[in-house]
Amino acid sequence: MSSTGAGLPVADDMLVAEAPRSLSRDAWDELKRRPIFWLAAALVVLMVLMAAFPGLFSAVDARTAPCSLADSLRPPGPGHPFGFDKQGCDIYSRVIYGARSSVLVGVFSTLITGIVALVIGMLAGYFGGWVDAVLARGIDIVLGIPPLLGAIVVAKALSGQDLGIWPVVLALGLLGWPTAARVIRSSVIAARHQEYVSAARVLGAGHLRIMLRHILPNAMAPLVVVLTILLGQFIAYEATLSFLGVGPRNVISWGVDIAEAQRWIREASYPLLFPAGFLTATVLAFIMLGDVVRDAFDPRLK
Repeated sequence: MSSTGAGLPVADDMLVAEAPRSLSRDAWDELKRRPIFWLAAALVVLMVLMAAFPGLFSAVDARTAPCSLADSLRPPGPGHPFGFDKQGCDIYSRVIYGARSSVLVGVFSTLITGIVALVIGMLAGYFGGWVDAVLARGIDIVLGIPPLLGAIVVAKALSGQDLGIWPVVLALGLLGWPTAARVIRSSVIAARHQEYVSAARVLGAGHLRIMLRHILPNAMAPLVVVLTILLGQFIAYEATLSFLGVGPRNVISWGVDIAEAQRWIREASYPLLFPAGFLTATVLAFIMLGDVVRDAFDPRLK
């Protein structure tokens, strides 16, 4: 305890100025109190681990395990909790190994989208003028091309070559960035008029230093939110392309299994329900995670 000039006791902790709290710290404190955040994060981690290390979840390697027609459409039982599909393949192992194709397409497409959106949105928002006008019109042009349709065209054009997931990754990544670029552009426009940016400019900082050291950290939060939501959409796009038969070739995919199972839905429903359920849970997990993070970082909702 200490005292004032009038002799009144004052608590020591009242004399210490409270440290300013950053937006990210406030957002994290709010996220920790949201059960939906922990649920979505747990599902995302589970799906990522499943895609990266499928052997941890299934003792059967769906890529090499033989299928027996004697087990065709056999219902779930001991050792095979999801049953068998029409070809007599274990559905559980195919669901586990099918996560790799969908998640990898989503992750790599999101990385490409984030890089392109960050560069174009940063340049358009920071320089403004004719640079902003040209890049904004480019954003509008690409925004008019549906990513799913573009991916179908690219996949069809490269159908004679076995390039794995990369045609789909490039098509989705190079057509899915306009929304994220608009978000970055708006954040940069708001940040470039702040006093700390003007002070850095007066002290002689160059454009690149100002963009990377002062503006980029304040523009990353909305970009991360948008990319998290887009990642879920890209996973759904990959499954749709695989369902249509134009997705990655010679890979195990939820979309391929759904397309095959829907032909035999009247005989058995479980070959369709399990891959469709995992696909739905994965997409919803990323979308829910993006929504809750967006709410936490939006100061207008506080």
